[in-house]
Formats: sequence, structure tokens, C-alpha cells
Amino acid sequence: MMMDEDVEQASLLSFSDRPRAFPNMRSKTYSPLIFRILRRLNVRVLSVILLICFGAIFFMGASTSPIILFVFTVCIISFLLSLYLTKWVLAKDEGPPEMVQISDAIRDGAEGFFRTQYSTISKMAILLAFVILCIYLFRSLTPQQEAAGLGRAMSAYITVAAFLLGALCSGIAGYVGMWVSVRANVRVSSAARRSAREALQVLFLFNSRSCWWIFSLVVVGMAVIGIAILYSTFYVWLGVDDSPGSMSVNDLPLLLVGYGFGASFVALFAQLGGGIYTKGADVGADLVGKVEQGIPEDDPRNPAVIADLVGDNVGDCAARGADLFESIAAEIISAMILGGTMAKKCKIEDPSGFILFPLVVHSFDLVISSIGILSIKGTRNASVKSPVEDPMAVLQKGYSLTIILAVLTFGASTRWLLYTEQAPSAWFSFALCGLVGIITAYAFVWISKYYTDYKHEPVRTLALASSTGHGTNIIAGVSLGLESTALPVLVISVAIISAYWLGNTSGLVDENGIPTGGLFGTAVATMGMLSTAAYVLTMDMFGPIADNAGGIVEMSQQPESVREITDLLDAVGNTTKATTKGFAIGSAALASFLLFSAYMDEVSAFASVSFKEVDIAIPEVFVGGLLGSMLIFLFSAWACAAVGRTAQEVVNEVRRQFIERPGIMEYKEKPDYSRCVAIVASAALREMIKPGALAIASPIVVGLVFRILGYYTGQPLLGAKVVASMLMFATVCGILMALFLNTAGGAWDNAKKYIETGALGGKGSEAHKAAVTGDTVGDPFKDTAGPSIHVLIKMLATITLVMAPVFL
Repeated sequence: MMMDEDVEQASLLSFSDRPRAFPNMRSKTYSPLIFRILRRLNVRVLSVILLICFGAIFFMGASTSPIILFVFTVCIISFLLSLYLTKWVLAKDEGPPEMVQISDAIRDGAEGFFRTQYSTISKMAILLAFVILCIYLFRSLTPQQEAAGLGRAMSAYITVAAFLLGALCSGIAGYVGMWVSVRANVRVSSAARRSAREALQVLFLFNSRSCWWIFSLVVVGMAVIGIAILYSTFYVWLGVDDSPGSMSVNDLPLLLVGYGFGASFVALFAQLGGGIYTKGADVGADLVGKVEQGIPEDDPRNPAVIADLVGDNVGDCAARGADLFESIAAEIISAMILGGTMAKKCKIEDPSGFILFPLVVHSFDLVISSIGILSIKGTRNASVKSPVEDPMAVLQKGYSLTIILAVLTFGASTRWLLYTEQAPSAWFSFALCGLVGIITAYAFVWISKYYTDYKHEPVRTLALASSTGHGTNIIAGVSLGLESTALPVLVISVAIISAYWLGNTSGLVDENGIPTGGLFGTAVATMGMLSTAAYVLTMDMFGPIADNAGGIVEMSQQPESVREITDLLDAVGNTTKATTKGFAIGSAALASFLLFSAYMDEVSAFASVSFKEVDIAIPEVFVGGLLGSMLIFLFSAWACAAVGRTAQEVVNEVRRQFIERPGIMEYKEKPDYSRCVAIVASAALREMIKPGALAIASPIVVGLVFRILGYYTGQPLLGAKVVASMLMFATVCGILMALFLNTAGGAWDNAKKYIETGALGGKGSEAHKAAVTGDTVGDPFKDTAGPSIHVLIKMLATITLVMAPVFL
């Protein structure tokens, strides 16, 4: 039955007894051109093409190194497994027609925005690629590149190709995240509808874990195999060997920096656009629906509800996929650069193990995270007397198993690849560095959980503050966010110092007897922290899928008991999102330190002078630090303001519809869902440009200005020093700002969820109204500005790597 007919037949029955009225927004399903072409190919033709591609990949791997061959094998098996899981998931029941229709509306909205957003990003990426090409055609080369006969034109084409490939892979990672989420939501909603209360969350985990698995396998596998393919292609094409006049394997990682920049570029705009979309719709829907009209969250009478549910997919899934892809790519490239530099200084005969070590670590990540995901199980006992198993506890068990496996595989990898006759015990020191990183990751997850889960005191104290009004709720939330920065900073500080010390005492020294393993030790610690990235990504996916499932349950007017369980799952999802964001910030801090060190090594290589320190006592260098700090605050302000302006447009539209269509509240008129979707999509695309352009232009402009100033004042490295200071201060301020915004936003959200469980008066109470205000304030903090900042600090580092020769 069509929605108009449902509305016309609606009567003044109680809410739970009303006829189900659903949006009919179905349009032609969108899929990227490459997928449409592949679907039209004959199965045999497609099989032949895949065999040829796999054969070419394995040939390049065999021509490069057995290590690369191992990486290719693991990644391709992961992709084939993801294809099998995709077929399995799509065979699952989507539920009754009313659920399918809602899911179709969400899917169409998400795919439509994704198509428009990434079309805009693609145009900007092509323009930026042209700028990079022009710059590289006139830039200087390192002495090693000149000796190998690598001209400026060849260097420019390599960097542009790597940039475009990184951008493409990042976009595909985002599409996979969105594709998985819009198909998982209705299937887990259907499982919730059929199951008993005691077994509901078990069925939720069982049906959705395969969706998470697909996502993590593709995103992590694509990041690893993309870099491996680039590395092996350059290795074979440039004829890398140890003979004089050829490219050295130690210098090869410098050619990969464009890949990291492309991934960061797409991730930033994906996170900005998706974050503005999801929180602009969410805030607008909550302010009018829950606060002014007093209707439940995700109520079908709210004109902005579909836009809100679409936002979960484009903001929390697509953007997070691109974000994690970028994190892994940046960490791998920076570690490869530092490994090559250290091997060169120590004159290690076969440096390939130190350079390719990051690729092997993340290949094992695919294996151990898959085992951890498979271990996600819960009791299926539907007895009324049996307690409901906490979904967070189930996820924690899987993560603990993944951590244990990570320790074992990391130790084996260091012994395999980092053993050298020059320092026989060095591999053990680096294994301890990896252990430091793994412990750091676990500590970040625990700290984030403590400050955002309503089972712990901080969130309950925040909820209690809501009982005395809106103002005290805001004050308590801000103070909680500020306090939450202390423990993570202490953990990061201990991790960096410990890893650096362990690396320095590894026994690896240069020709002058000076220890050189410190920076590589921090790189290994970063790899250890990200060695469970695939599993962490599955935890991140829990939140938006739970939120969407709850929305579908509410809009299809399922029994209240089902909605209560989805609310519980949503609260757990808020905690998992907060913990994974904390994990992402911690990894961003360590990765940024690596990228900063790699930048200094690259400047030394191009300038042919030592560049190991940045003296902030020099006025120009200090000013660079101030500009970096300012950039973080200005970027955050513009991101939050963008959400505010978008939300204002949604509020005005929703109010207009309630005034002009008074029958909406009585189910006698249909809300215009598509109008809100169009408003939010247009605003998000428009608003993401200014903060994104600020992030890209700032380091380039600052570096060029101070390079010119240094030229006239006799300071040849002034531009590079000022940019280094800018990057250093931006990283420090960005980490603290992101921690504050993410934790405060997550705590506000779960304080509201805690009250909605019946505490402090429950739904509709004065405490609940104050908590809704806090949640509304925290929305742009945790889902727009916060996630965008930790992408920003990594993108600043990758820009400086790509543009380093311009600053000299």
C-alpha cells in the first residue's frame, strides 16, 4: 500500500495501534560505474580478467620480494572472503515490506549524497593533482634521485599517480562502508523483530558481524595492497638494485608520499561533508521533534527523520571507512620512510625487512581480526530467567582475543623481518616497542569507555547535573570533556618515550656509533597500536548500524519492547563509537609524530644538510607554531558553525511543514522527507568547502611565505622550519581538542540514554529535556569537528611530506 493511501486511512487510534505510514522515496538505485560494468560482464570473462590481474600482481610481487608476495596473498584471500560474505549477507531476510521501504529510502538518500559528494571531491582532487604536477616539474630532486636518473618529469608523474590512486582507494573504502551499513540496518532490524527479548542482542551481533567483517577486510586490505602494488611497481619499473646509478631500495618509500596525501585529502572532505550532513539533520530533527513537539526519536511524523538516518550512513560509516583507510596508509608510509632511513644509516645489507615490516603487520591484522570477529558469540538461551548478555562485554571479549593474537603475531613478525647480524637482539627490542603500542591501544579503549559509558561514574554524574537544569548539564559536560584529556596524554607520553628508548637501546648504530633506532621504535609502537585496526573498525560500525536499526523499528511502529532493546544497543553503539574515536586519536598522535620525523628526514635528503631540531626561540619559527595552534581552533569553529547553519535550515523546514500540514501530527498528512534530505545534502556540500580549503592551503601558504622571507634574510631552511613548527603545534593542539570534543559529545549522548532507561524521571522529565539539550550541543563535537580534527592533523603532515621540496 502506498504512503498516501496509508495516511488517508489513518484514524485517531493510539500511537501503538496506528496504521503504518512509510516514506515512498524509492528512485533508481545508484552504484558506481565500475560496479555496473562488472555486473554486465559474463562470469567467464570476469574470471579471466581477475586471473590476469592476480597473475600480474603475483608476478610483480615475486620480482620484488617474498615479503610482498606474502602480503599480496593475504590481501587477495581477504578480498575473496569478503565477496563470499557479501553473498551470504545479501541472502538474509530483509523483513516485512514496511521495513524494506524505509530501508530503501535510507539507501537512496545515502547513495545520492555519496554520488554528489564524491563527484565534488573528485573534481577538487583532479585540480589539486594538476597543481602538484606543476609544482613537481619545477622542484628540486634529492642527490639519490639525480644519481638514479629520475628526472623531474618522472618524479612529478609518479607523485601525481600515487596521489590519485590514494584518493581513489580512499573513496572506494568510503563507498564500501556506506554500502555495508545501508544493507545491514534492515536485516538486523528484521532479526530484532523476530527474536525474544533475552536473545535479541545475540541475534543482532550474529547477523551484523559479517557486515562489519566485510567492511574491515576491504578497508584494511585495500590500504595494504594499494601501497604494496605501488611499491612493487616502482621497484620493477625503476630497476631498483644495489648497483651504482640505480635507485636504492632505501629511497623508494619517498615516492609513496603522494598516496598518503590522496587518502588524507579524500578522508578530510568525506569526514567534513558526512559529519555536517549527519549532525545538521540530527540536531534539526531533535530540536523540533523531541523538544518542541514532544514526539519520540525517529518518529515517522518528523520530516527530518529520513535525513537523520541517512546521515548515520554517510557520516559514521562512509566517512569513518575513508578515515581509517587514511590512518593506516599514512602510518605505513611514514614507517617505511623511517625504516629505510635507519637501514641506510646503519648500512644494513638487506633493508627490505625494515621497509616492508608495516605491510606484514597489517596483513596479520586481517587474519587476527577475522579470528576476533568470529569469536563474537553470545548465549542463545532464550529462557526468561537467563540474564541478557551485555553487547559491550561480548565485543570486549573479541577485542581481548584479538589483542592476545596481535602480541603473538607481532613478536613473530619482528623475529622474521627485523633480525640482523649487526644487532642480534634488536628484533626483541622492537617487539617490546610493538607491545607498548598494543598496550597503548587497549588503554585508550578503556579510558574512552570509562568517560562515555553510562555504567561508570562520569556519565552518571553528568546525568545528575541534568536534573538541575540545562545550564548545569552544559557546564558538567564541558568539564568532563576537559578532564578526559589528561589520562590519554599521559598514556601517549609514556608510549612515545618508552618506544623511543627501547629503539635507541636496540643496538643499531650508525657509522659514528650513535644509536639510530629511536624513531623507528616509535614507528613500531604505532604499528602495534594499529595492529588490531580491522577489529576496531568493526566496533565502530556497531553504533550507526544500531542507530539505523532503532530508527527502522520506530518508523515501522514495532512493539515498544523491541525499541527498548534497540535503545540499549544504541547506547552501546555510542560507547563503541567514542572508544574507537579515542583509539583513532591516539593512533593519530603517534602517526603524526612519525610523519613529522619523516618530514625532517625528507628535508635533510633534499637540502643535503642535517635537519634534526626545530628551535622555537627563533621568532619566525614561534610564529609558525602560533599559526598551527590557531588553525585547529579556526577549523573547529568553522566545522561547528557549518553544523549550526545546516541545522537552522532543517529546523525552519520542519517547523514550516508542521505549520502548513497540521495533519502530520495526527497521521492525516504525509511529511515531505525528501525536502529535508535535499536541504541537508546541499548544505553539507556547500559548507565542507571552506574548512577543507583552509586545511589544505594553510601549510602551503605559510611555507612559501617564509621560504621567500628566508631567501631575503639569508635563512635557507626558514620555510621548512616554520612549517615544522606549525605541524608540531597543530598536532599537540589537535590531539587535545579532538579528545575534548569526542569525549564530551559521547558523554552528553549517553547521559541522555541513561535517563531514557528510567533514571532521574525518564523520558519527558525535566532532566531528560536538559540532557537532550546537552546531546544537541555535543552532536557537532563528536561527529563533525572531533573526527575531522584528527584527520586534519594527519593531512597536514602528509601535505608537508609532499610539498617539502617547495619550502626549500
